[in-house]
Amino acid sequence: MALDELKSAIPDYAKDLKLNLGSVIGNSDLPQQQLWGTVLACAIATRSPIVLRELEPEAKANLSPEAYKAAKSAAAIMAMNNVYYRTRHLLSDPEYGNLRAGLRMNVIGNPGVEKVDFELWSLAVSAINGCGLCLDSHEQVLRKADVSRETIQEAFKIAAVLQAVGATLDAEAVLAD
Repeated sequence: MALDELKSAIPDYAKDLKLNLGSVIGNSDLPQQQLWGTVLACAIATRSPIVLRELEPEAKANLSPEAYKAAKSAAAIMAMNNVYYRTRHLLSDPEYGNLRAGLRMNVIGNPGVEKVDFELWSLAVSAINGCGLCLDSHEQVLRKADVSRETIQEAFKIAAVLQAVGATLDAEAVLAD
């Protein structure tokens, strides 16, 4: 199992990450599609080759082809949207908020899976990319769809742990050279 290999690669000084990785993925209450879509989208968003290489095969095995594609789509579109909306939000000139984005985002309207799943994956990627505007937007859509705060928290816990694991393992790879 790739998850076990990833856990075994985590150094002793990051034992908490190893335990959290096993917990947020291995003991998650999320349905399989939500869990593995979140894992895949977040693995992509971490930009860590090690994390993506180890978790992608298991995600692919646990997702339908449509969900696999949609999770990758969530990571791709949020890579763009998180930069755009975070920048618009951070600029002190409020007039940027009145300008039309003019960016294609069709996948959000028709992701090929349940909208709730896509929104959850988008929220998790937005957590990694640090876009508060996107986090608020996706959280509101999820809450209007009666998704519990606990479910939403599960997604951003996965994001947090995978980001930390990726940063740690990538640093170790550099230091080993």
